Amino acid sequence: MAELRPSGAPGPTAPPAPGPNAPPAFASLFPPGLHAIYGECRRLYPDQPNPLQVTAIVKYWLGGPDPLDYVSMYRNVGSPSANIPEHWHYISFGLSDLYGDSRVHEFTGTDGPSGFGFELTFRLKRETGESAPPTWPAELMQGLARYVFQSENTFCSGDHVSWHSPLDNSESRIQHMLLTEDPQMQPVQTPFGVVTFLQIVGVCTEELHAAQQWNGQGILELLRTVPVAGGPWLITDMRRGETIFEIDPHLQERVDKGIETDGSNLSGVSAKCAWDDLSRPPEDDEDSRSICIGTQPRRLSGKDTEQIRETLRRGLEINSKPVLPPINPQRQNGFTHDRAPSRKDSLESDSSTAIIPHELIRTRQLESVHLKFNQESGALIPLCLRGRLLHGRHFTYKSITGDMAITFVSTGVEGAFATEEHPYAAHGPWLQILLTEEFVEKMLEDLEDLTSPEEVKTAVGEKAQEEEVPLRSGTIALLRSAELSSHPSV
Repeated sequence: MAELRPSGAPGPTAPPAPGPNAPPAFASLFPPGLHAIYGECRRLYPDQPNPLQVTAIVKYWLGGPDPLDYVSMYRNVGSPSANIPEHWHYISFGLSDLYGDSRVHEFTGTDGPSGFGFELTFRLKRETGESAPPTWPAELMQGLARYVFQSENTFCSGDHVSWHSPLDNSESRIQHMLLTEDPQMQPVQTPFGVVTFLQIVGVCTEELHAAQQWNGQGILELLRTVPVAGGPWLITDMRRGETIFEIDPHLQERVDKGIETDGSNLSGVSAKCAWDDLSRPPEDDEDSRSICIGTQPRRLSGKDTEQIRETLRRGLEINSKPVLPPINPQRQNGFTHDRAPSRKDSLESDSSTAIIPHELIRTRQLESVHLKFNQESGALIPLCLRGRLLHGRHFTYKSITGDMAITFVSTGVEGAFATEEHPYAAHGPWLQILLTEEFVEKMLEDLEDLTSPEEVKTAVGEKAQEEEVPLRSGTIALLRSAELSSHPSV
């Protein structure tokens, strides 16, 4: 629950923002991390010292549901000469370390990131006659923040978020999001580390699919060239009724050429998926190759967890020589040496099932496997094959309903335990499948129908569509804000 009030109004937990010449005694009462971000806001908006804020009534560190302590809302006049319309500018406070006393984030030093290392921003076109900013963007930002806190997965510029619902709960076509650097907010050095600012950009379904098939940065650049679709500052207009491809059909040609030349930089998603080893029946209920509804699969070891995480993180890096990251030898107690030990690893579940030590899990070569995906996950298989494997890369599905993963690799990927001699290999619940270029081409022929998933209208498909898990950027899957607490994801 949140309340709306001016940032300078008295509140139970936050004093008013001090001015640049505030007395030292007063400034010392103001949380240093918060003060540093306020300083950047004052640089941009010197005439708005006390903007309206949406503030969490019960702070997250006191047991409240909202991770962001505050969301400030500023009026930005834009620049008509540069096709930048007047808009509302929303800035979050809480993903970074505001307090420095470990109530929310572990302090890891001033040289690294503060908290998660970023705050969210959002720019919403101001409607004619609108005197106050709408507050729904604050709840949208809280939903994304819940995902980050619960999964430990952070956002990067170029990431995309599948939301599958109008961002403002209207009838708008703007139903998904891309993320990019805020065009005005500069990185801030706080006493607890560095904070950058990532801006949410609302997009249509067709633009999201283009970002998945190609890359988020490419679509962001196209959006910047279309004033009504965002313009130079990527301002979201919830009333926009046309995609950039409908506004300018030539942009689709640029996307198609980019896909052909670059492939996709989406290296993995969290999904509803499972796999079975059909080589032989499981010997017992504890055999990790048997994926049965109602049973608890073995959990990924800490080292497998880190390798998959790094595989997905590197999805935004287009390398000439794709490599599955080596297993990190410096993990201790399930955490990397440079991460706060009090945080839950994003691929670990809350189950009490013991983690199998990595060294005790042998890699097994399988003769045949059975893969299972829900509709949206299955619809991404052509992207996996055409956009990734045919370009010598890899693609990972991480299950949200159990601790298992499926990674497809091409013959050009180093570090994989699947080989041309043994193309199906499993390391505990992590399955790798190596596909040759010839086999990929054959699969693409067989999966031709999945290249246009909107045309698949079976009753089963419609039910799956209702239950599907929205997929995100190079690294992340998201559920709508009301569901974010249900599943760990990558």
